[in-house]
Amino acid sequence: MVLARPQPPKVGMVEDPLVLGGGTAVPKGISVVAGENDSCYWRDVWSRRHLFALLVWRDVSVRYKQAVVGVAWAVLRPLIAMVIFAWIFGRVIRVPSGGLPYALLVLTGLLPWQLAAATVSECSSSLLSNSALITKVYFPRVLLAASPVGVALVDFLFGGGLLLALSVFWYANAMSWTLLALPVWTLLAALAGLGPGLLFAALAVRFRDFRFIVPFLLQLGLYASPVVFLSDMVPEQYRFCYALNPMVGIINGFRWSILGGDACPMWWPGIWIAVAVIGVSLSIGVRIFRKMEIAFADVI
Repeated sequence: MVLARPQPPKVGMVEDPLVLGGGTAVPKGISVVAGENDSCYWRDVWSRRHLFALLVWRDVSVRYKQAVVGVAWAVLRPLIAMVIFAWIFGRVIRVPSGGLPYALLVLTGLLPWQLAAATVSECSSSLLSNSALITKVYFPRVLLAASPVGVALVDFLFGGGLLLALSVFWYANAMSWTLLALPVWTLLAALAGLGPGLLFAALAVRFRDFRFIVPFLLQLGLYASPVVFLSDMVPEQYRFCYALNPMVGIINGFRWSILGGDACPMWWPGIWIAVAVIGVSLSIGVRIFRKMEIAFADVI
């Protein structure tokens, strides 16, 4: 009798479910292999959705666990930035506000920008800051790279409460039906940061220079987006090219929802351009991330 020689397992194969505090087993028939085809990969991502929630909860609790002020930082950050920008650009430089309270103009631009920027920044460093977890066990790395979106959304909710309080109680701004569209702009802002965030996360594993490039790009993006001014100030002939920055349409939509359609008319072509650009950037980010994922544990 000839006994078959046992075959070594594939690199990245996981036979037991990953457990980070309990959870859901991989459905029967799915083998978890790094670099697996997309259908198996995304089924595995869905089967481990509990892991995404655990990673988000871990990051939120770690961020505020030993902070003296606690979750108030989520309110103080946009508040302090609003005061500084409102004083410099509203009082000193006197940027036109179209008759709107300049503080509200700044805050309605600052909150979606901070949501997108925090997503890009935290996603790009997520793999490097969790290198020990990556080298010990295989699981879909996209869950780890995308988890900062949840943390950024938690911060955004606190900042959004500040915005609504100032708008209603301080400036007596009446809310209208346009407020119902606010979740749409919030989702678009998160997705606008997720695409580049996945791309930079994958590239940062191989090229550590991206730790310094990403903050520089975000600094440029802050002033290239209509955070402290109205996008109407851009000449008509350049408006289409300017709208290729997806944050232009998102910030305009955010202001339209909070301040009303009469105060901030919507330029709908900019919204569709933003949606198209976000879709392309997200597709590129996911594709490159998946292509480089199989080597993360070897080079990190």
